[in-house]
Amino acid sequence: MSFNASQSASHSILMTLFVSAAPKIRTPRRLGLLRALVAASFLVGAATSALAQISFTTAIDLALRNSPRVGVAQADVNRSLAALRESRDVYIPSLVGSAGLAYSYGAPLGQPTLFTITSQSLLYNAAQRDYISAARAGLEAANQTLREIRQQVAEDAAITYLALDRAQQRRNTMIQEQGFSTRLVSIVQVRLDAGQENTTEFLKARRTSAQIHLQLIQLEDEVDSYADHLARLTGLPATNLLTVTESIPAFPTPSPSTDTVADSPGVKAAFANVTVKRQINAGDKRYLFRPQVTFFAQYSRFSNINNYSTYYPAFSDNTLNAAAIGGQITVPLYDRVHRDKVLESSADLLHAEQDARNIRNQFQEGRLKLQHASSELSARVELASIDRELAQNQLDVLLVQLQAGGGSGSAPLMTPKDEQNARIQERQRFLELLDADFQLHQVQINLLRQSGQLEDWLKSASQSQSVTSELAPH
Repeated sequence: MSFNASQSASHSILMTLFVSAAPKIRTPRRLGLLRALVAASFLVGAATSALAQISFTTAIDLALRNSPRVGVAQADVNRSLAALRESRDVYIPSLVGSAGLAYSYGAPLGQPTLFTITSQSLLYNAAQRDYISAARAGLEAANQTLREIRQQVAEDAAITYLALDRAQQRRNTMIQEQGFSTRLVSIVQVRLDAGQENTTEFLKARRTSAQIHLQLIQLEDEVDSYADHLARLTGLPATNLLTVTESIPAFPTPSPSTDTVADSPGVKAAFANVTVKRQINAGDKRYLFRPQVTFFAQYSRFSNINNYSTYYPAFSDNTLNAAAIGGQITVPLYDRVHRDKVLESSADLLHAEQDARNIRNQFQEGRLKLQHASSELSARVELASIDRELAQNQLDVLLVQLQAGGGSGSAPLMTPKDEQNARIQERQRFLELLDADFQLHQVQINLLRQSGQLEDWLKSASQSQSVTSELAPH
């Protein structure tokens, strides 16, 4: 495990204290202090090692918590909730106050009110119920979109974690393979100097070593790329970010793809949007020829600074208060603008219906393709596993023959060169197995999201990890 600069510095300080205190130990008290320093040094090393690692479920949780996409979707949910409340609150009377004072010359202009309090609300509108239903469907669409985006972020984080784990395992394997290739070059060099090999074999060995070195450089770039992406998802620093292979949960078998399988949140959001457009269109159609009833109330306090009593004898100081309450009925009879709005909302409804159908078709086709790909990749993993076991078996046979002193019967003698080649071959088969496993797991995660089982799988994995950590010895 590698430490960063600050972690190494903390460890070095404690070790320096340990070295400086060692020659001065004379009493049990000082011995206890020394033991405390040694324990603190190892605790710092253990703590810093843990800080550089992140488990599978922790990565998913941090990604969901820090994703800006989830934040945007949550803001849309809050906006839809506010829109629903706004559509309902039109029935609640509003209260508005205004105040002002002005002097006029000659005949008074307007009412000389000191202040006015006005209240009004909607009592009845045939279209308003449809608009409220549209707002309610809009909230459902926003919630389904939020769920869809959370699943997408979780899927991205899970696949990135698996990719980083595979890349780190490949890097460790390639480091071993590089060691075998370096020893192979040395062995062939010695055999070439002894006249037992030709230059061609030496160049082949060097080429194998150069290929492995190039692949190792590419793997370092791949590890950095995946670590950077996972760090951006989780909000953690990308430096020394290591995965924990043991924390990756087992993958369940997704349900078969049939028409009875529930739609994804994205499909549900699309059809909820259809409901929004349908209710808005229904409300627009109910606008004309239907009464709209509103309530109003008003209180005003007048001032007599404008000589109202001179021009209006009935006005006196005893009539400075005025109030009114009542209702108003409006019946729209002809409105070409609103008629055009009905045509517009009808077109929006048709567009939403076709778009939702298209999204559902793409979802069902994609789910079926993923299921077929999962079956094919399972067979590839089995084949890669057999190839790796075969290479390991060949390596074991070779090692036994080398310990026995060479070949048997008419078989050629086994040499250290053959051993390194066999080790390189076994590592290559292991790399192929890692790649096949990752491809299968990637498709399985895609299929889990498509079949609606991703959330349950991640939840069960998180609970299982919590139980394991509680049962683990401290």
